[in-house]
Amino acid sequence: MFLNAAMSAALDRIAERAADVRRAFTPGSVPQYDDVATAGESSDFTLDPLSVSAPEGTYFVATDARGKTWYTRDGSFAVRGGALVDGSGRQVCGVREAGEAPAELRVDPVDESLGRIRDARIERDGSFVYRRETIDPRSGLSESQRVLVGRVVLARFPAGTRLESNDANDLKPPPGIAPQVGLPADASFAPVVPMRRERSRVEVDQSLVRLKEAYIHFDALAAAEAAKSHLGKSAMDLVK
Repeated sequence: MFLNAAMSAALDRIAERAADVRRAFTPGSVPQYDDVATAGESSDFTLDPLSVSAPEGTYFVATDARGKTWYTRDGSFAVRGGALVDGSGRQVCGVREAGEAPAELRVDPVDESLGRIRDARIERDGSFVYRRETIDPRSGLSESQRVLVGRVVLARFPAGTRLESNDANDLKPPPGIAPQVGLPADASFAPVVPMRRERSRVEVDQSLVRLKEAYIHFDALAAAEAAKSHLGKSAMDLVK
């Protein structure tokens, strides 16, 4: 049986609804369809000091291995290879000093190689900091120093902008739409909330209902197409 335009569209709808179900289990993800969206944002407490929740209406900025910029609500950060990365392994963008262009945030390579990095965390103003632990070779006493790597940046888009998504957190704006970029807890942006992991914006039960409806719709189209094909064959047999 060949797929007509209606059946192809129905298969696409199944794939899109299935993607929304997957998004329901990804922190900070947003649905493709508004009819499965939650009423508002919510987050859970976590003991991870590198996890933060972004202010409403803002996004973290990250770059992939090809240098492409993405936006995400998922603040489940980690340190890998000395760089601050998001849940997808992309490098989180920030600035070391005010006025700089956003770039990757990376710990001191000497501290990393010597294993002197302790208690890495993100603070309310977006500061990515850690404790440098050293030992005085003469006295043998340990010394501790707070090290500021930089501050993560936030992005905000004009009201009504709907970001395009290929997956749960691969968000990008429509062509020609540029964001306002700033720092948490400054004059334009609210602070981030440390040790919080944002929940998905997808309602799990409702997304499963919509997925089931998409399958039922496809099955009905397939049955109608099969019946149409059967009638056509019967008519040809009568002509013969």
